[in-house]
Amino acid sequence: MIPTVFTSSFHYFPGPRRVYSAAVVGTIASVAPVLGPVIGGWITDTLDWHWLFYVNLVPGLLVAVTVPLLVKIDRPDLSLLKGADYPGMILMALALGTLEYFLEEGARWNWFDDSTITACAWIAGISGILFVARSLTYAQPVVDLRALGDRNFSVGCFLSFVTGIGIFSTIYLTPLFLGYVRGFSAWQTGVAIFSTGAASLAGVPVYVALARKIDTRWLMMFGLASFAAAMWSFSFITHDWGADQLLIPQVLRGLPQVFAVAPAVNLGLGSLPPERLKYASGLFNMMRNLGGAVGIAVCGAILNNQTNLHFLYIASHLTAANGAMGQLLRTMTERRGTALGGPVAGHAAALSQLWHLAYREASTLAYADAFRAIMIAFVVASLMVPLMRKVAAPAAPSSDAH
Repeated sequence: MIPTVFTSSFHYFPGPRRVYSAAVVGTIASVAPVLGPVIGGWITDTLDWHWLFYVNLVPGLLVAVTVPLLVKIDRPDLSLLKGADYPGMILMALALGTLEYFLEEGARWNWFDDSTITACAWIAGISGILFVARSLTYAQPVVDLRALGDRNFSVGCFLSFVTGIGIFSTIYLTPLFLGYVRGFSAWQTGVAIFSTGAASLAGVPVYVALARKIDTRWLMMFGLASFAAAMWSFSFITHDWGADQLLIPQVLRGLPQVFAVAPAVNLGLGSLPPERLKYASGLFNMMRNLGGAVGIAVCGAILNNQTNLHFLYIASHLTAANGAMGQLLRTMTERRGTALGGPVAGHAAALSQLWHLAYREASTLAYADAFRAIMIAFVVASLMVPLMRKVAAPAAPSSDAH
């Protein structure tokens, strides 16, 4: 659906109007996942989590019915079913599906120590290689990898990949932190991260105004660099961060999203001829979604590994030689002992509380490490923007052109 939307925007809005259409479409694609936790949090706390799925039925049916009736771009060519790249579709599904499982579940099952994870890695690698070979040799591949020969498109795909890492990974990390470390409810979490969506919307008119006068490559570099700065500010996160502390980092993250997404679309897809656009747009948008999947999986692995590492480091300092820890433990033992009716029960409860405090701090440090990893990706992306060539917007066709 997303590649079709981008292709349609290029079809309906030729010339300079592409700047505006790409800004709107890119913003919707960025804001929607941010608003999801707000709406989803309210639904979860008010109704039931099952309604997170039911609520999509009516809008989905409306779109499915109205788009074929109202949107006219071209007519279906059923003859393409004969020459469709069915082997390529199967290979792509195998490669991406097993890669996703490998990335998502690898940390949980200790990677290659698990036979299923190992098998998925082999299947993803082999089917991925076969898919690339198929796409480069078949006349009408399901994904046009040959478009990567265009420098703007290949760099744009990489920047789209990194943007996917940033957008989806932060949407994953921030609610997770607020829920597990801060103990926020679903609604409180949604409200706390709402400022990102508001900042994204506010950035649209700013981008449109600046895109008229400034080279969009430099606007994109600003957007990517601002996202990196936001991740750097997130790296100072502490266990007591809430909506107030998250406000500035989230504004830094939300405001430049349209600056990072829209120019990548115009510069990456705008350099391709129209006949290749509908095939290449699928690859371009897949890269953003793949970046999100890879980013979430890598961040999950960072949280798992770094939490254990930080916990071991913190625990190694919680010894009898640590006077401050000893005093804290005695104080907690006295309080718990009074409530539980004895020093033995109080000491056990105090040790449990101390363990939870150490684990909370270890988890918070792991979240900071994950945000730093995202920051590094955006620093690299910012430095690659000058490799892209400026793309002149094609002139709008005359009214009698066909």
